[in-house]
Amino acid sequence: MINKFVRTMAEAMEGIQDGSTVLIGGFGSVGQPNALIDGLIEQGAKDLTVVANNPGVGRVGLARLLDLGRVRKIICSFPRSSDPIVFETLYREGRIELEIVPQGTMAERMRAAGAGIPAFYTPTGVGTKLAEGKEIREFNGRPYVMETAIQGDVALIEAWEADRWGNLTYRASGRNFNPIMAMAGKLTIVQTQHVVELGQLDPEKIVTPGIFVDRVLHVPYGDPMIS
Repeated sequence: MINKFVRTMAEAMEGIQDGSTVLIGGFGSVGQPNALIDGLIEQGAKDLTVVANNPGVGRVGLARLLDLGRVRKIICSFPRSSDPIVFETLYREGRIELEIVPQGTMAERMRAAGAGIPAFYTPTGVGTKLAEGKEIREFNGRPYVMETAIQGDVALIEAWEADRWGNLTYRASGRNFNPIMAMAGKLTIVQTQHVVELGQLDPEKIVTPGIFVDRVLHVPYGDPMIS
């Protein structure tokens, strides 16, 4: 019987290696899998490359992961979002690498990985520092820069509902990067606010099919991290 639910956070985080590339869903705090981030902190993996919309706020969640010195590099679109004090301090001290990627390009780089596409061309960034060192080709008289796919060793996702096969729905803007990151992760781990029985999800409303999901942990909204 297929059942992708795990009982503990330790089981959810099992096997994540030092040096992994970790995709973390969310747009700011919306749709961000904060319990899984805390679980990753407890698990202990280090020297990570993190792909996220922004580097966290305050000193909690993703910002705390950075503050503990566990992230070697971050790939994001908005490094200077609200209250990025941890990231800015680390960056100014030369303790973290930064790769800025336009938001649409970052999304497409992960979508490409999930679709098995190694690279693609986009006009975004042509003529700027973001295109330096990258291949430029002309199509129909317009220059395009080649961007490579981003595949994660691990993807940490928040969902609204999940069944035991790992089929997922999302709520409103909590959807954001989560579906494409789920596709782009070699190991996709989900925290879900609600658990439903197999067959209860309307097939037309399933955004992430279970084929892209490896582990699911039930984390009701407002609950502390499950140990």
